[in-house]
Amino acid sequence: MTKRRVVVTGLGMVSPLGNDVETTWKNIVDGKSGVGELTRLNQEDFPAKAVAELKDFNIEDYIERKEARKMDRFTQYAIVASREAVKDSSLDIASNAERVGVWIGSGIGGMETFEKQFETFQKRGYKRVSPFFVPMMIPDMAAGQVSIDLGAKGMNSCTVTACASGTNSIGDAFKVIQRGDADAMITGGSEAPISQMAMAGFVANTALTLNDDVTKASRPFDKNRDGFVMGEGAGVLVLEELEHALARGAKIYAEITGYGSTGDAYHITAPAPGGEGGVRAMRQSLEDAGVKPEEIGYINAHGTSTPYNDKYETMAIKEVFGEHAYKLAVSSTKSMTGHLLGAAGGVEAIFTVLALKNSILPPTINLEEADPECDLDYVPNEARKQEIQAAVSNSLGFGGHNATIVFKSYQ
Repeated sequence: MTKRRVVVTGLGMVSPLGNDVETTWKNIVDGKSGVGELTRLNQEDFPAKAVAELKDFNIEDYIERKEARKMDRFTQYAIVASREAVKDSSLDIASNAERVGVWIGSGIGGMETFEKQFETFQKRGYKRVSPFFVPMMIPDMAAGQVSIDLGAKGMNSCTVTACASGTNSIGDAFKVIQRGDADAMITGGSEAPISQMAMAGFVANTALTLNDDVTKASRPFDKNRDGFVMGEGAGVLVLEELEHALARGAKIYAEITGYGSTGDAYHITAPAPGGEGGVRAMRQSLEDAGVKPEEIGYINAHGTSTPYNDKYETMAIKEVFGEHAYKLAVSSTKSMTGHLLGAAGGVEAIFTVLALKNSILPPTINLEEADPECDLDYVPNEARKQEIQAAVSNSLGFGGHNATIVFKSYQ
């Protein structure tokens, strides 16, 4: 069976570096940090002070107060990013609603809602718990509410694979279009994890950085990295079947050509030694794309700024690409955005697409003293003008999830 070609026609985002794609991308290219001190919670409750919160974001600028109160933050973020992506694509959903789907992932879902409603239950009893509690909390509600908001009646789903959720969702949505089950998909990831229990849990398992210099706390591949910075936001793309996009004269950012997804079968939080699962995911994606390793010019790495991830992802890249690993560029935009967990794959897919479209490779900032075991070209500290024809975005998640997608310049 002939595979249908799939292209990217719309982009939408809210991130610690901006409340739209244009602002965020400008700050990425400028190498700015979106990381600051924790303001939403009591700093004294946690040893980790660095977080990447949204800035100057008021949901009532986008959604009526009455409706917004029925949604957790992660759903609000997904709606704002999805509206931007669909507007950017000029896609007329109403004329083809049953062939337009939504697939938006979230790693945690409504953690903040759960905390607030549990506190209400403890203090005031079950009768005072919101009737919207369950639909606000469950991770699929970003996809569900986006579908309702935009009128998209096609396949509606949500992938929950921890920090790989966004990338898995995009890959899964890509396959839906490729096999002919939809003409367009609104897809990506959304997360709002800056809550008391999420912070406490990640501190307890020693995943978060304790660096007091917050703007330099996220330092992927640096010798002195000591953990990731929690971030929040959403990244959403409109994927579309090529002929459908051409027929309506849509602008095309890039073509998505490959998807790989594997499991480590090793440990609930630690990656498999040598990044073995990531090796298989990257190889799967390249084979699916029909792309040779030497054709890849850029990798947007998972690059969390944790000791094991950065080391093992580097090893995995060298295993897959051989000598070419030292010729391609690898960068971690988490150095600027922090780690958006289930939304990371969505925002990083957008950065990868824009790197291809604009011939600009995002930097890895705060890379001051390279780890000897991390010896690739990480585009240190400054963006680079460089034309590339194909690029990869990696995401890895607790539970041993590995996901990779391949984008190519549209020809």
